[in-house]
Amino acid sequence: MTLTIGDLAPDLEVETTEGRIKFHDWVGDGWAVLFSHPRDFTPVCTTELGYMAKIKPEFDRRGVKIIGLSVDPVDNHAKWAKDIEATQGTAPNYPMIADTDFAVAKAYGMLPGDVSGDPTQRTAAQNATLRNVFVIGPDKRIKLVLIYPMSVGRNFDEILRAIDALQLTESRGLSTPAQWQPGDDLFIAGAVSDEEAKQRYPEGWRAPVPYMRIVPDPLAGSR
Repeated sequence: MTLTIGDLAPDLEVETTEGRIKFHDWVGDGWAVLFSHPRDFTPVCTTELGYMAKIKPEFDRRGVKIIGLSVDPVDNHAKWAKDIEATQGTAPNYPMIADTDFAVAKAYGMLPGDVSGDPTQRTAAQNATLRNVFVIGPDKRIKLVLIYPMSVGRNFDEILRAIDALQLTESRGLSTPAQWQPGDDLFIAGAVSDEEAKQRYPEGWRAPVPYMRIVPDPLAGSR
């Protein structure tokens, strides 16, 4: 079954490049990003894993853990990490799941339930649907899902932007307009009543129409 926003992220015990982990315990009380890859030693994914390693401090600053996934075994992940460092300048500095039994791919709806066998005998094209990004909140529920084709490199700067927006919704009851960037004005979320909004924003808000209650970014200048 395909997972969507609001679903509980499946809690599995998995083998990673940093040892065996139980997923919910590893996420802890913070946020997490799980991003998947069809196979090791693929060119687009090589650039993505290297870029994520470079910008990991940005995720750390937001209290977000990163974990990658491919169906290859841990020893292949270790060999691939050397290629990533050689070509991208930075090796992965976060765990990579070795989903050799396809358990995570199936639980997260990325591969059909009848997939089985030796993962190293499958081609990347057979695993083309392992191109998902899941952003998971402290409540272990999925907050965002992105799916990319194998030929299109993912934009992880956009994922950081979306996390900023998600965290503003969680902590401040705010939502973001199209093309929003940190520092831009936001909307008071529809779930927040006018009475509650007056308590949170006693200085008021702009409302060009009644359902658009616009306030400045409360974290402007502090990121």
